[in-house]
Amino acid sequence: MRTIETIKELQQWVDERRAAGESIGLVPTMGFLHEGHMKLVERAKEENDTVLMSIFVNPAQFGPNEDFERYPRDMERDKTMAEEAGTDLIFAPSVGEIYPRESSITISPGRMAEELCGKSRPGHFDGVLKVVTKLFHLSGADRAYFGQKDAQQLAIIESWVEDFNFPLKIRRVGTVREKDGLAKSSRNVYLSDQERVEAPHLKKALDIGQEMVADGIDPISAMTDYLIENCSGRIDYIQLLSYPDLTENVEGEAILALAVQFEKARLIDNLIFTIKGN
Repeated sequence: MRTIETIKELQQWVDERRAAGESIGLVPTMGFLHEGHMKLVERAKEENDTVLMSIFVNPAQFGPNEDFERYPRDMERDKTMAEEAGTDLIFAPSVGEIYPRESSITISPGRMAEELCGKSRPGHFDGVLKVVTKLFHLSGADRAYFGQKDAQQLAIIESWVEDFNFPLKIRRVGTVREKDGLAKSSRNVYLSDQERVEAPHLKKALDIGQEMVADGIDPISAMTDYLIENCSGRIDYIQLLSYPDLTENVEGEAILALAVQFEKARLIDNLIFTIKGN
């Protein structure tokens, strides 16, 4: 496995892969890898000749009061995990390499960014689309892999790729969880011991909500009461929307999603399912 840091090196590698007729699977990450990322690599290896992982903590998707500077980083650990999973190349650029100058051109995801996390993180998904657009172009990837835990991000990226005819396919990979149900996340390391005990209740609240939806009952109030009783964190949102278009006209595929702000970590989770009878 190689690690490179410059766009020039990446473009040379991509040219070599294309000349060899190899397909490329891209796994975009912000590092501090966990089992969820390894599942993305596993899926990418199944479907491509070679796997490229990007490790880049993207400042464009962090708000002024968010945790860019203290976002967990451990490049040596990441390299070991990525190599063991079968990654062929890590692209780990600096901020200056990706954003060499300030640009006046912006990307807006529009209505889809006004729900869920987008409500309390204005501009976040603008920054996500900014960096994935660069990575899609630079990597020459045939397929890119994203986890369903970040379901709103996934939906927006899928729409972006489809609406603007990007020449690659987006692959969804299911959420990877701890044995107690907590969704794997790089931010879980910021939970206190007590918060770590409480955090699995997010998944339990979702399970309760899904059962209520199946019975034709609005789940929001009951889920809110459950989390207030079992978690010390502040509820940011609980929403039931259609998926992947993220509207309140819920038919067929749906997403039940929530976010809870603990002292030093904001956790998100969701379930995507089909509402019977629709």
